[in-house]
Amino acid sequence: MEGKRQFSDKALEDFRLIDKAVNEGDQQAFASLMARYKRPVYHMILKMVRNVDDAEDLTIEAFAKAFKNLARFKKDYTFSTWLFRIATNNAIDFIRKKKLETMSLNTSFTDDSGEAVQIDVEDKRLNPQEEAIKSQKVELMRMFVTKLPAKYQKLVKLRYFKEFSYEEIAKELDAPLGTVKAQLHRARELMYDLVKNKKDHI
Repeated sequence: MEGKRQFSDKALEDFRLIDKAVNEGDQQAFASLMARYKRPVYHMILKMVRNVDDAEDLTIEAFAKAFKNLARFKKDYTFSTWLFRIATNNAIDFIRKKKLETMSLNTSFTDDSGEAVQIDVEDKRLNPQEEAIKSQKVELMRMFVTKLPAKYQKLVKLRYFKEFSYEEIAKELDAPLGTVKAQLHRARELMYDLVKNKKDHI
């Protein structure tokens, strides 16, 4: 459709960081990519799910999945387009599973370069490929959780694996809701660090 694509300086810098991350295992390169896109990815997801805590969870999942598959990234498109598509489709999967009526599936999103981000929506049941992706995502999260301090592990397991709500976790642990939210926020920050430094943990 197009001839040779012209990429912005920002996109070219992303490509350089990806090469360093994939070829050299450069942890700072992973951190730089996350620093560049954590905020826009989070805000895009927040528009979709309309819940701060869920948006933070889904942002972690998007980066975890993107970094795990970074070696497969092809430079036909910008990194931001690829990342936003991963984040969007992961959020759609979450919305579909939770049956949240928070957005129109006809809503179009654009990445930070202004390119349209495709949202793949099929039927409401997960197909085998989606089940495999979900299973892979759970395994990835389990790997990170084992690296967390013990006091955070139970919280994260209840939230991610048993899919408890924050209120249900508070009741299960007989803890104030505010404490649960604060500790889960801290656990997410630690998991961000693990995602950035994944070369040490895989």
